[in-house]
Amino acid sequence: MENGSVVTSFILKAYTQLEDHRYVYFTGFLILFIVLLLTNAILITVIYIERGLHEPMYFFVCNLAVNGIYGSLSLFPSALVNLMSHTYEISLTACLLQIFCIQTYGSVEFSILAVMGYDRYVAICHPLRYHQLMSHRKVGTLIALSWIYPCVVFAVYFTLAARLTFCDRIIEKVYCINFELIKRSCFETSIQNIVGLVVAFLVIVPQLLMILFSYAQILRICLSASKESKAKAIQTCTPHLLAVINYAVGVLFEIISSRFNMSHVPHKARIFMSLHFVIFPPLCNPVVYGITIQAIRVQIFKLFATCKNKLTPQQLVTK
Repeated sequence: MENGSVVTSFILKAYTQLEDHRYVYFTGFLILFIVLLLTNAILITVIYIERGLHEPMYFFVCNLAVNGIYGSLSLFPSALVNLMSHTYEISLTACLLQIFCIQTYGSVEFSILAVMGYDRYVAICHPLRYHQLMSHRKVGTLIALSWIYPCVVFAVYFTLAARLTFCDRIIEKVYCINFELIKRSCFETSIQNIVGLVVAFLVIVPQLLMILFSYAQILRICLSASKESKAKAIQTCTPHLLAVINYAVGVLFEIISSRFNMSHVPHKARIFMSLHFVIFPPLCNPVVYGITIQAIRVQIFKLFATCKNKLTPQQLVTK
């Protein structure tokens, strides 16, 4: 093994499985990156400029889109560079930065989804008191907590990992992840493992309990409601449920691919499983919310219609 002080960079070995068609994968990743940035940016723009969408639910959706862009920036630029590289090397500093960004992206995503679940609970179970219970001040506090709480909790664990020295340069993934980095330490990591379990508990259990509580209360109300009310509740909750399921599948894939022996699974399937967590939630969320929520869908069409009308006179002059 190498001396720990010598290891200042790592090799992301999973990219070797993409060498044969690197230009195809590069093009696909680039298109995905552009689409992801555009769809989330359009959603943020529509919610920002349309005053009729300045409601709690839409503020939470906007933050989900902002976090999607944040998570994408932590993965795609690095992936695109590595796909065109022949070394697949990443410095320790860049690796640590990517770990912090990807881990906080995932934690913030779950926190926002938990807060959105609470918002749906208040909207369905206490409709007459909705604006009182979800005041702008409270919404601002919930959004701030969704970002600050997971970032602070993970930062404590991150500082422990950042102080380690490493004896193995090979990481069997296409991006740096904390669990893989800890395993390559030169020394005993039992403290980091214990703190990691505590951090995982703090960033998963409270949010999960909030989602379960919210939907338990929604289900209780729906069981005694009319068919019309049930249909409205389903319509209201569907985008959020789809976002939660999509996120849960991605996290499950990441846990399975990182914690268990996956040697029997084809390499490209393992790569897909590890990327689902970072790519599909920010890719699907703006599409789901843009299509299923009529208020957002109408404003998106208006935005495109306005842009088209502004371009038409210029085209006529050119002709």
